[in-house]
Amino acid sequence: MYQSILVPVDGSSHAVKALQVAAQLAKGTSAILYLMTVAEFPPDNIGLFTGGVAEPYAEEEREKLAAGMKEEAHQAIDKARAAVELAGIEVKEVVRQGRPAELIVGVAEELGVDAIVMGSRGISDMRGMVFGSVSHRVSHTAGCTVITVT
Repeated sequence: MYQSILVPVDGSSHAVKALQVAAQLAKGTSAILYLMTVAEFPPDNIGLFTGGVAEPYAEEEREKLAAGMKEEAHQAIDKARAAVELAGIEVKEVVRQGRPAELIVGVAEELGVDAIVMGSRGISDMRGMVFGSVSHRVSHTAGCTVITVT
């Protein structure tokens, strides 16, 4: 049925459920699961979020933040792997940095996957309610099958 499936994970319970579904789809086939996580870019100036002034980060501070965000992204993959039985399934990891919805669709195209299986909500539920969820944007822009798991 599916030869390759992209599973975006962010550390949320919905992402783990999506990986469980993807693993079931892949079991007994030769489908490859691509576990993907996105480390968003650090904000240009955190001062606005903390009630301070809009002081831009020094480059060194931005690099430290970016490294921390990438480490959190790798931890999200590790958490998902630990929660789901993946024995007998070929699993590859993809970590990117940027805007999640755009990168998920871009990586799906780049890898030529047959489907994206993702959680309906992620870590940033509140932000998703305000700005629109990543899963909503992916389902409307991806060129492949998108399975959204609640």
